[in-house]
Amino acid sequence: MNLAIIGLQWGDEGKGKIVDLLAKDYNYIVRYQGGNNAGHTVDVDGFEFVFHLLPSGVLHPKKIGVISEGVVVNPKELLKELALLEEKGITPNLYISLGCHLIMPYHIFIDGAMEESQKIGTTMRGIGPAYIDKVGRCGIRIADLLDKKVFAEKLELNLLQKDYILKGKFKKEEIINEYLALFERIKPYLADTRYILNKAITDGEPILFEGAQGTLLDIAFGTYPYVTSSHTTVGGISVGTGIPSNKISEIMGVMKAYTTRVGEGPFPTELKEEEGERLRMKGREYGATTGRPRRCGWLDLVAARYATQVNGINSLVITKLDVLSDLPKIKVCTEYRINNKPCEFQSWISDWSKVEPVYIEFPGWMKEIDKVKEYSELPKEAKDYLAAIEEMLGVKIDLISVGPRRDQTIKRD
Repeated sequence: MNLAIIGLQWGDEGKGKIVDLLAKDYNYIVRYQGGNNAGHTVDVDGFEFVFHLLPSGVLHPKKIGVISEGVVVNPKELLKELALLEEKGITPNLYISLGCHLIMPYHIFIDGAMEESQKIGTTMRGIGPAYIDKVGRCGIRIADLLDKKVFAEKLELNLLQKDYILKGKFKKEEIINEYLALFERIKPYLADTRYILNKAITDGEPILFEGAQGTLLDIAFGTYPYVTSSHTTVGGISVGTGIPSNKISEIMGVMKAYTTRVGEGPFPTELKEEEGERLRMKGREYGATTGRPRRCGWLDLVAARYATQVNGINSLVITKLDVLSDLPKIKVCTEYRINNKPCEFQSWISDWSKVEPVYIEFPGWMKEIDKVKEYSELPKEAKDYLAAIEEMLGVKIDLISVGPRRDQTIKRD
């Protein structure tokens, strides 16, 4: 069975923990989009690992991590991440696609300049400009480093095209020397990952696919333009790996028991006062990549229903249910209204300030649940809350996270 794990909100849903938890049952764990703008936190025996480029499942011995063609790679940051694992005595089994586009130093510079004028709320890691070059057919791929002459020609073209903004800031020879040296260090990991993954499918080896960001940040189906620059939905798997879509057996959606987002953009259920701060503090809602405080709000089932439909979700994971444990009342958004008329979540809504969330209210359970091991042991109010989510989304909840550790996960029968 090949499983896709998809975030159903604006990212930060806890996908890293779920990938790490389930990776033991899969031979390959595959990142299919994004770059080091991702931040997946995994807690193992009280130690936190934060992955930005590496698949979250690489902590499991003998499992194979894959960074496929759809990912944009900053080789310097990749090597830093590998070095941190080496310090802990972990040497991951890893393949990196030769077809991955490279994040170049000028991409990071351009990202910062773009953010100053546009205020999208990017991580300013160069991801967007790298994808712009990919779509503009002038990007540089890892494979281009195999031939110094090819690399130099492509680099020179890029520096010329972008000189209106770079103004001679970057020197061709310095970048060539730096990137050829980096290439030698990542060379042992390079492979034709499309071939490897398709052969694995033919041989019946199970594969787990891991996205970097959530559905509502998808370049086509997210809250455009406040989105990332790649396809975060299940459709991005085929585009990013070369795996046919009919080879994905199950699609698991991950969402928090409430909603968060980092950066700018619409957020209909956002809580800006004391309630939002309480969620932020108890949930430790700070970006794993940038450290920025996350905006917090009530669970948005209108957006979740949209994300569930877009991805064809078969099963659900609810994370951070424990964060709601001391609330006497919990609200859930079940409907949007514009000018008092019902409306659905749409990526092209032009004025989100007109969207009014309609809530229903649930009684809280007012007791800590972080030590609960079985579904039957959850308070009735917590089970009622989860049952309402299942009913409104039409999808069964299979896993419930009540804390950051692997053992703080409830599995439903």
